Amino acid sequence: MDICKSHENASKCSMNTMECFMVLSTQAQKISIATLCGLFGTLCIFENSLVLYLIFSSPGTRRKPSYLFISSLALADILASIIFVCSFLNFHVFNETDFSKEMFLLQLGGVNTSFSASLSSLLLTALDRYISISRPSEYKLLMTRKRAWIALGVLWVTCATIASLPLLGWNCCTLNSTCSKLFPFVDDNYLSSWICFIMVLLGCIIYAYAHVLWRARQHVAYMEKHQAQVGKQNTRMRMDVMLAKTLVMVLTVLVLCWSPVLVLMIYSIFARLSNHLRKVFAFCSTLCLLNSMVNPIIYALRSKELYSSLRIVFSRFRRQLKASEESPEAESTHKSSVIET
Repeated sequence: MDICKSHENASKCSMNTMECFMVLSTQAQKISIATLCGLFGTLCIFENSLVLYLIFSSPGTRRKPSYLFISSLALADILASIIFVCSFLNFHVFNETDFSKEMFLLQLGGVNTSFSASLSSLLLTALDRYISISRPSEYKLLMTRKRAWIALGVLWVTCATIASLPLLGWNCCTLNSTCSKLFPFVDDNYLSSWICFIMVLLGCIIYAYAHVLWRARQHVAYMEKHQAQVGKQNTRMRMDVMLAKTLVMVLTVLVLCWSPVLVLMIYSIFARLSNHLRKVFAFCSTLCLLNSMVNPIIYALRSKELYSSLRIVFSRFRRQLKASEESPEAESTHKSSVIET
C-alpha cells in the first residue's frame, strides 16, 4: 500500500506500481469482468466476422465505398475485441505483471489503434453519406474505390502512429513527467492529446450526421410529395435515407458507450481518482466492447443489402443442414432395400 500511496503523486515508473492499477479486489468483481468481456468479445468477433463475410461475398456490396468503410469498422472492432479482451483479462483478472514496460505499451497501443480506427471508420462513413446526400450527381466521381482505399490506408496509418507514440518515447518514464492515474507509464499530456483527438473525431461525425439528417428529412418530404414517381432517383433517395438513419443509430450507441470512459479520463487529468472510481472505469471500459458488438446488429437490421445476404446465407445453411439430416435416412433405406433383395 505504501507504493500505491506514493504513486498518487504519479511520479513512479517501476513495475511494482502496476499493482496499484489492479483495482478489482474481490473474486466477484473479477468474475463479473471476465463474464462481460467473454460474452461481449465472443459475440463481437462472431458478428463482425459475419459482416465482413456478407460484404466481401457479394460483388454488389464489396465494390461500394460505403461498405468498404463499414468493413473497415468491422475489422477494427474485431481487432479491438481480441486485443482488449486478452490484455484486459490478463491484467485485471489474472493480475499478470510478468512483462516489460514496452510490452504493456505495445498492448495499449494495439487497443488504442483499433478503437481509434473504429471511430475514424465511422467518420469516413459519415463523410461518404455527407457527399452522397449533398452532391448526389457527383458522388460516383468524387467517391471512387481507389480514393476509398487511399482514405482507409491514411486512416489506419494515422491511428497506428498516434497510438504508438507512448511506445516510441512519449511516456512518463522516459520524460520523467506526470503519469496518468488510469494507465501505467502513460503521460498525462499524451492522454489529454488522445482525448482531444477522439473529441475532434466525434465532433466531425456529429456535424456530418446533422447535415445528413437534415438532407434526409428533405428527401423524405420530397418522396411523400411525389409518391407516384418511381425510378432510380427515388430508389437512391430511399437508400440514402435508410443509411443515414442506420448510421445515426450507430453514432448514438457509440456516444452512449464511450461517454462514461471519456468523462472519467478527462476527470482523471484534473483530479485525483479514488479506488472506487477506478473500479467504475474498469467496468465502463467493457461498454466499448458492447458498442463493437451492437454495430453489426444494427447493420443486419437496417441495411437491406446485408439483411438479404444474411437471409440467403441462413437459407443455404438450413438447406445443407436439412440435406445432411435426410441423407442418413436415405442411405439406411437404400441398405435395407438391398438386404431385402
